[in-house]
Amino acid sequence: MKSVTLTLDGRSLSVPAGTTIWEAAKAVGPDIPALCHSPKLRPVGVCRMCVVDVGGRVLVASCVRLCEEGMKVETSSPKVERQRRMLTALLLADHPSPCDKERTTRDCELEALGRKYDLIHNNPLQAHGRQSVGLSDLSSPVIAVDHSACILCDRCVRACDEVQCNEVIGRTGKGYPTRIGFDLDSPMGQSTCVSCGECVAACPTGALTNKPITLPLVPRSETTNVESVCPYCGVGCAITYHVNAAANTIVWAEGRDGGGNDGRLCVKGRYGWDYATHEQRLTKPLIRRPEFYPKGPLSREVRGEGGKNKRVDYAEVMPAFREATWDEALDLIASKFLAIKKQHGPRALAGFGSAKCSNEEAYLFQKMMRAALGTNNVDHCTRLCHASSVAALLEGIGSGSVTDVYPDAQHADLILLTGSNPTVNHPVAATFFKQAIKKGTKLIVVDPRRPTMADFADWYCQIRPGTDVAFYNAVLHVLVAEDMVNHCYVRDRTENFDALRELVAKYPPERVAPVCGIPADTIREVARAVGTSRNMMIFWGMGISQHTHGTDNARCLIALCLATGNVGRPGTGLHPLRGQNNVQGASDAGLIPMVYPDYQPVEDETVRKKFEVAWGVPLDPKKGLTVVEIMGAALTGEVKGMLMLGENPFLSDPNINKVRKALSALEFLAVQDIFLTETAEFADVVLPASSFFEKLGTYTNTDRRVQIGRPTIAPPGEARLDWQVICELSTRLGYPMRYESPAQVFDELTSLSPSYTGLNYANLSGGGKIWPYFPGTAAVPAALAGRAGDLPRQSSAPTVGARAAGTAAVPGYIGELVLFADRFPTPSGRATFVPCEFAEAADLPDAEYPLVLNTGRVLEHWHTGTMTRRASALDALRPGPFVEVHPADLAKHGFADGQEVTVRSRRGAIRLPAKASDGVQPGSVFIPFHFREAAANVLTNDALDPFGKIPEFKFCAVRLEE
Repeated sequence: MKSVTLTLDGRSLSVPAGTTIWEAAKAVGPDIPALCHSPKLRPVGVCRMCVVDVGGRVLVASCVRLCEEGMKVETSSPKVERQRRMLTALLLADHPSPCDKERTTRDCELEALGRKYDLIHNNPLQAHGRQSVGLSDLSSPVIAVDHSACILCDRCVRACDEVQCNEVIGRTGKGYPTRIGFDLDSPMGQSTCVSCGECVAACPTGALTNKPITLPLVPRSETTNVESVCPYCGVGCAITYHVNAAANTIVWAEGRDGGGNDGRLCVKGRYGWDYATHEQRLTKPLIRRPEFYPKGPLSREVRGEGGKNKRVDYAEVMPAFREATWDEALDLIASKFLAIKKQHGPRALAGFGSAKCSNEEAYLFQKMMRAALGTNNVDHCTRLCHASSVAALLEGIGSGSVTDVYPDAQHADLILLTGSNPTVNHPVAATFFKQAIKKGTKLIVVDPRRPTMADFADWYCQIRPGTDVAFYNAVLHVLVAEDMVNHCYVRDRTENFDALRELVAKYPPERVAPVCGIPADTIREVARAVGTSRNMMIFWGMGISQHTHGTDNARCLIALCLATGNVGRPGTGLHPLRGQNNVQGASDAGLIPMVYPDYQPVEDETVRKKFEVAWGVPLDPKKGLTVVEIMGAALTGEVKGMLMLGENPFLSDPNINKVRKALSALEFLAVQDIFLTETAEFADVVLPASSFFEKLGTYTNTDRRVQIGRPTIAPPGEARLDWQVICELSTRLGYPMRYESPAQVFDELTSLSPSYTGLNYANLSGGGKIWPYFPGTAAVPAALAGRAGDLPRQSSAPTVGARAAGTAAVPGYIGELVLFADRFPTPSGRATFVPCEFAEAADLPDAEYPLVLNTGRVLEHWHTGTMTRRASALDALRPGPFVEVHPADLAKHGFADGQEVTVRSRRGAIRLPAKASDGVQPGSVFIPFHFREAAANVLTNDALDPFGKIPEFKFCAVRLEE
């Protein structure tokens, strides 16, 4: 790369061509102040605070002026300092000083300059200033706006436009009254703002500040700063929590660099953490009282008798339990489980772990179930989100992991986003997609319900629900018919293409168009975009996987990438976006009924012998039951005892009425959780667990990035750390588990998991590592050389044998982000095409039930709402349920927007307000599943995909009633 040499404050300096003076100075030490500029934002030179003296002739804004050969720069000459002092005085003349009162963290950059130049209380211009006092906007539940403190630097505008890409903030007014505005000058809380807080993070003054959530905001120096990760979605954002240790609470949170989020956060990560100190936290073990047998739901909502309680009513439910000691509770659980095992055998026992728990906890939980109780009946919520995706990936390419990371969207020239609403489910990942699109990447969005990303799409295909296979087979038909297949890739890297070609020949666009609702010409346009792209990445969510044909949906997406050769290069590949913060890690750790850690099959004798030697006991040679199968077995009496760690299947599983009967039928149920959940109402014993914020452990995000979550506060009352509870219970079950720390547990996990080899707590600090990991500076594909600065600094190495041809060493870059450059981890080294015929959903609409229900999430809430509905800010932003209905369907059924309606399926009914929305198609409705008072899974169908054993959350027939 060409470089230029300049003199900076008398020092000779060589920098790459294209470097600004501000960047050059920052790299070597001189502190050039700037109010409108930040390293992550596009420089605009608005505030002029960063001016420097070039050649003694002119003052230039250093943030926008490029270094030139032979340039002589003075960064703090007397002339420059006079300029800065005058600018500071002018800005402070109109500034409410000090603005660092209780509502801020007292780090106003303008006031810092005022203190430097002795202008806070000695500003000669202050008397002439016209301070705009009282221009505040407190309409947002989480962000306070003080227009009088705004200096119109536009950092918030650029943060919203260029980082989060939400484009909510602009300027309004002319002349002196000019100020920032939201949308068309709406109050912030009534605008389209998504409360991500990026504007607050960018603001250099007190104009945009976080509202206090637990305690008044204080300077950073008065808090303990803990580097951890976000407890919500699979993006796994790196976060710094600012903690008041004396009050045992988090004061505020901010994103940090080093992980996969580049300092960004969404509303849940920035404001959704105070649930950990909610008054309903469990603090003592509970045992069910004898008079509350036979078991059943204890609250009105769980009994189906209506009500508006957002959370379990403790006054109604707690009388069914008495407080107990830990020894009493653990002894009771162990004695009951051992009695069931002795009388009915180990397969009469089952356990649900949690993707909210750490890798170490997941590993210990599945180890206890297998080694102490002798059963493979152990599963977690991956069964309810991406089990079908993993089944298809393992079958097709030999690995269930993503083949490239989401930040690599910037290196794709085409993104196919299907069955996913990332601005809601994976908001930070969505910012990378939007940034790539703004730089020229094309976008195809395929989804029955219009997501926000469709606003950025070149092609939006609003297919009819459940017709994904037909649509993608038609796209594949065009690729074959118009000879847009990558024949070299297909010949050298795949097998069974002839079978695919034969099947898709039956799916011409003209035949498929009436089925999926997309015009034949549009199908051809989409296919040509796919076939002519150099680098295509496919991202998908549960709109693909949560179907009885979810595995077939994923098989079609795999076929698209293989047919066009889009696996194994930067900006290509397959990426199922993981839903919960540790779905990937819990699966990696073996919390799945058919595999041990690292996806090693339980039915493989060699693998089983390996774990028998490691764990010192014989193991069950048969794979266990999955989540929904376990519930079915509980209903029939085959499963009699269960342990649930952090799962709430009463709200998360389909067909709640069936789940109710299954939980009631259990002979014994133990629940380990932080709150008394709806599922815990059926428990015999409830153990008070530790929240994410109270424990040490590792978590693996959707990119395979393993990071450390660190404790920020202490557990309340007698609540204990989950990994220690598991060890104590296992010991009582006759299989002693004794570890000194989670790090020791992690070392055991890595010793048995080839993909995690080389990882340890010592090398996971900062941004973590992506597995598979090879220590040292690894070779990087030549295609990646020179872009290391764009990527997470610690990266993955490929599956053995998949090293890309042509490599270059990049310091600090360890391994490869992109997997399967040369071969796939299959016996043949090739990927396999798996042709799929289109099939209808299991629960079709008819005259009695004419509408199709789709379920999903909202931005502010997560999973069953156990955590987010106890987070004060999130609950204020989204307090209740709704059903989205197309305006034409509302009119057809005689309902008005906002009117309460009953939605009924063949399994049950719920009542909630109707919300008119053009985002859903006529004939379809959408309900978020977070809300217990209108639990969507009362309605959903528990029919299973035959391969992934995942239920059909995304399609069932319903009707609207008065």
